[in-house]
Amino acid sequence: MTLAERLRTALDAPHDTGPVLLPGDHHDFDPQSIGRAAAVLIAVTDRSEPGVLLTRRTDTLRRHAGQVAFPGGRIDPEDDGPVSAALREAEEEIALPRSQVQVVGEVDRYRTVTGFDVTPVLAVIPPDLALVPSEAEVADLFEVPMTFLLDPANHRRNSVQFEGAERRFYEILWGDHRIWGATAAMLVNLSRRLRWPA
Repeated sequence: MTLAERLRTALDAPHDTGPVLLPGDHHDFDPQSIGRAAAVLIAVTDRSEPGVLLTRRTDTLRRHAGQVAFPGGRIDPEDDGPVSAALREAEEEIALPRSQVQVVGEVDRYRTVTGFDVTPVLAVIPPDLALVPSEAEVADLFEVPMTFLLDPANHRRNSVQFEGAERRFYEILWGDHRIWGATAAMLVNLSRRLRWPA
């Protein structure tokens, strides 16, 4: 069975008896309200030890400067849904050719504190592609073993005081990289859905 097939089987398996999925950065929003649609690409490298591609955003960006993130962004009117948007953004941010991406499926949506309704798109790509980060958006591009990212033992809970309230979040530490906030939460959700290795 190929990696894509294994991931698709795990994604399609019943998941209503496991831990509750995280809905968003905060719980005081109306779940029926519509956020600004966005999509990210969770690109898994097809190797014996699959990895997940992550970026570190440049320090000059207006939003989430310097943070670790998946390639992605808002869904534009010309995009044909979340998959199209995630592929376009990955091509713009890290020069990932769409022809090299094998889409597995969409994962559970996540609402960010900034009001974006994010659909993660899980996909498999060949290893060691010659990717080129966009200088304007991406300061660094790196790969983390998927088993490490999805291991609940590496999902640390933390909190911070923000605007007079305590905000709780997950973080995952990998070397010098701190993966936290929405990116970490989407990885926690993926872990709970896939229960990897399957």
